[in-house]
Amino acid sequence: MKLLVTGGAGFIGSAVVRRAVAEGHRVVNLDALTYAACLDNVAEAARSPLYAFEHADIRDRGALDRILAAHAPDAIMHLAAESHVDRSIDGPGAFVETNVTGTYNLLEAARAHWVARGRPETFRFHHVSTDEVYGSLGAEGKFTEESPYAPNSPYAASKAAADHLVRAWQATYALPVVLTNCSNNYGPYQFPEKLIPVVILNALAGRAIPVYGQGQNVRDWLHVEDHADALLTVLARAPVGRAYNIGGKNEATNIELVRMICRILDGLRPEAAPHERLITFVEDRPGHDARYAIDPARIRTELGWRPSVTLSEGLERTVMWYLDNADWWRALQARDGVGRRLGTG
Repeated sequence: MKLLVTGGAGFIGSAVVRRAVAEGHRVVNLDALTYAACLDNVAEAARSPLYAFEHADIRDRGALDRILAAHAPDAIMHLAAESHVDRSIDGPGAFVETNVTGTYNLLEAARAHWVARGRPETFRFHHVSTDEVYGSLGAEGKFTEESPYAPNSPYAASKAAADHLVRAWQATYALPVVLTNCSNNYGPYQFPEKLIPVVILNALAGRAIPVYGQGQNVRDWLHVEDHADALLTVLARAPVGRAYNIGGKNEATNIELVRMICRILDGLRPEAAPHERLITFVEDRPGHDARYAIDPARIRTELGWRPSVTLSEGLERTVMWYLDNADWWRALQARDGVGRRLGTG
């Protein structure tokens, strides 16, 4: 299979690229190389003759048409997106332009490509989205594929809009789409503005570890390599038009998660222990969702997929990766917004 992966130099996209190439697929990585992208994320895959790179923006319809004509992919895996909630609070326009208009451009380019090739039944447009489109849960319950959409941040609203476009292109134009919504990801190569890298890197530097509010917001954590495996499983086996929620079944409050990371670092860097002394509660994010939790029953029963990495194991592996790859994250620390508080409204 030849895959076109949008956003393949980002965190989740690069995990998909690495895994797909390792599994023997030909991969075209399309990325605009904005602030959170890094080609070092796919350096290993780039050494393979199965890999190709296209520097392009999904907002550029002409570039999309050219790339699809040149590479004739059998499937498109759409991961390119603005994805940081705090940045969406400060500058929502970029999220609408990339996540909504960009997805529209990609859908239209994909539809033209699919029609020009004679509407092959095997073609797939796989849209990768987030559980944040469903809004916030109370103390009980989980998101299912039938949960109503109720986004609370500009980021979540832009992804919800993109989801609706994808569904509409399947219903109206019969474009063969599949859609997935995932819980919070973590693991290697995550850009150092997200919670887990911030905790690790601030702790290593002896800086305050910021925790929003009282740290009681709950997230369901999914290791990025499990997510990449799930995405390729859905692409290969899901029926057209089907949606799947992908979760790690690893719920934790933010403060529990931060303390777990601190304890791991205490064992690995005992000279700086206890790292929990660095925890600092800060003003909460506007519109901060209280709890996310995924019910993964559909993907488990229909496709036989389930996560393989527990939260404790995954955090150990992630902390070790950041300790072993300081050259990677140090090169990113001068990029816009890294190391300062965003999204205060």
